[in-house]
Amino acid sequence: MKTTFSNVFFIFVLSLHVYWVQANPVEINHLLNFVEHTQCQYERNGKQYNGIDALAHIKKKYHYYQGDIKSTEDFIELSATKSTMSGKAYQVHCPNKKAIASKQWLLDELASFRNTQP
Repeated sequence: MKTTFSNVFFIFVLSLHVYWVQANPVEINHLLNFVEHTQCQYERNGKQYNGIDALAHIKKKYHYYQGDIKSTEDFIELSATKSTMSGKAYQVHCPNKKAIASKQWLLDELASFRNTQP
């Protein structure tokens, strides 16, 4: 098969695309650490869990969906947003604050973390 410049260029562009959409392990690890050390309670299906228990659940889902995760936002959506069984959104209850959807809580932390990175 004859290789042309356009074929090589196409393969190069595809490889860049794959690189750009890969999940960022530094960001994901930061969010996992954030959940583990939170003073907030993570609510799943009406029951509240501390950070360590929430982390164990999120890690289990993360490993299950790892092949589908292409970005840190995918990690949040697939691993830490809602119950796979009931479809009910997870909530986070922090002291002296109104409950917030876990998706928003983690997206806010991700934005804050990204703002501190060079």
